[in-house]
Formats: sequence, structure tokens, C-alpha cells
Amino acid sequence: QVQLVESGGGSVQPGGSLRLSCSATGTIFKILLMGWYRQTPETQRELVATMTHDGRAEYGESVKGRFTISKDTAKNTANLEMGNLKPEDTAVYFCNVLGLISSVQPLDSWGQGAQVTVSS
Repeated sequence: QVQLVESGGGSVQPGGSLRLSCSATGTIFKILLMGWYRQTPETQRELVATMTHDGRAEYGESVKGRFTISKDTAKNTANLEMGNLKPEDTAVYFCNVLGLISSVQPLDSWGQGAQVTVSS
């Protein structure tokens, strides 16, 4: 069974920075993509940033130029550096992993969510 452990997040003033980390543990054959999505009570889950196994990154329009995703393949970990945070970045951030548990069994797992609050 694959588990995702998220860490980081918290509260910060506008313009501040935070870091999120996500580690995947368990039986994993191959990770194809790791990323972050966010959701508020008023919005649907939206893309924040993802990175493929070969290092291609994709960002949501609202975070481009402010957030940076990175990965440590050996540790099955993804990190999200969030800078110049705005109140509209306030949300629960969910880590997602896509890949393979075995050569024939797909993997699509979500973390428990990490609260990010940006407020003065």
C-alpha cells in the first residue's frame, strides 16, 4: 500500500514564503508524476504544480513565477517552494502521485492535505 506523507504549510503574511514536502512510501514500481493541487470550500480542486519523472514541470496560471516544484527521485519526494504568497493562495494543498505499483497495477494516490493560510 502506498502512503503519501505531507509536511510543511502553515500560516504566513502576504509576501511571505512557505515550503511543502510530500514523500511517497510503500510498494512503488515507478512514479510517473508528482504534484500539488489545492482546494477551498468555495472552489474545486485546481492544479498548483506537477513534475514528471523526467523533470518536466507544469504550473497553474495563478502561481507561475512564484512557486517552484522540485523532486528527489531517490527518495520519492516532491517539494513545493511557495514565494510571494497572496491571500488567494489560502487553501488546503493536496499531494498527488501517479505511477505504477507493479508493471501492471496503476498508482493514483492522494495525501491528507496541508493547510496554507496567507493573512495579515
